[in-house]
Amino acid sequence: MSTNIVVPELGESVVEARVAKWLKKQGDSVNAGEPLVELETEKIDLEVSADRAGVLANIKHQAGADVKVGEVLAVLEESTNGAAAKTPEPPKAADAPKAETAKAAAPTTNGKKATPTAKNVAKAHDVKLESVESPSGRVTKQDVLKAATPAAPPQQAKLQAPSPKPQVQSGERSERRERMSKRRATIARRLVEAQHTAAMLTTFNEVDMSAVMQLRERRKEAFTKKYGVGVGIASFFVKAAIGALKAFPQINAEIQGDEIVFKNYYDIGMAVGAEGGLVVPVIRDADRMNFADIELSIRDLAKRAQDGTLTLEDLKGGTFTITNGGVFGSLMSTPILNPPQVGILGLHKIADRAVALNGQVVIRPMMYVALSYDHRIVDGREAVQFLVKIKDYIEDPAWMLLES
Repeated sequence: MSTNIVVPELGESVVEARVAKWLKKQGDSVNAGEPLVELETEKIDLEVSADRAGVLANIKHQAGADVKVGEVLAVLEESTNGAAAKTPEPPKAADAPKAETAKAAAPTTNGKKATPTAKNVAKAHDVKLESVESPSGRVTKQDVLKAATPAAPPQQAKLQAPSPKPQVQSGERSERRERMSKRRATIARRLVEAQHTAAMLTTFNEVDMSAVMQLRERRKEAFTKKYGVGVGIASFFVKAAIGALKAFPQINAEIQGDEIVFKNYYDIGMAVGAEGGLVVPVIRDADRMNFADIELSIRDLAKRAQDGTLTLEDLKGGTFTITNGGVFGSLMSTPILNPPQVGILGLHKIADRAVALNGQVVIRPMMYVALSYDHRIVDGREAVQFLVKIKDYIEDPAWMLLES
């Protein structure tokens, strides 16, 4: 009996994937639940596993092929002997040392959870999974690689170091072509679509960060002791954005046909620059969270974005987005909308600047902030007032407590 291995449902609006890597070769025996192939989508990478034991008889799409949801990736045949997989013969006496070596190299977890990819990487690097530290509680590929690096002997580390760039003769010019990843291609397409479909404008303002920074300094020790997490800048802006969205609900809306859909909930997307490209995981019902909950959510999503362990559910939806170019040193930029949302708040680097205050020139930690908005349903007056509301909340954080 044969079974088709198909491209699974990939989540909201995701209909296509790319075959990144086959983990099994054609003709290999596989067990139920064993990962067969890695797929790359515009949002996340995922593994497709065998739903039963058998033999991988026919691979339909090789690495690099683009496939759609429901398309057949491979055919899994029942073993000719009826067994789930071939039962290995007992090792001969001469093979005993090899068998012992293979047994020692096989990764064990001792109850610790690990992703299938992490198990494969651990086996390749001869790393014991039970010894790998994982802040998230589930061992990932990155956790294994981090554990493997210190164990490498000096000569091996030297071999792994990038080779020096070849000397280019004067006048010699070269080029390199590289196919876009699914995520990068989707980012490119969506950013162009955002500019073509929305009447996008941006308004700017500057915020004095003194009050927030002083509050953080006064309360950081007690806050960390109570909640087990520090308080960052981002959580203040999440709170401020929610307060401003409540005052200007059209910025928490979207256009569907000839209707405006106003959202009475606040799912705030936090843009994160991951290895494969920008992703925007979402903090659900952020208006119901306190500062500690928001901080924990931001750090968890950022960590999983770097580890590549975000799920499609983490990236789905969102009513408003915040992006922080300041972490990379950006002083001012124009953020691009994340459709179908109609507003995005851009944060930037905090820098000491001379400002006029009560008739005197003083030095204050200042941040430029930007709001890009869809002028089809958000007027300039409302956009400016929204950003002024953000400024008021940040410069006097007590307002956030009084109005929350």
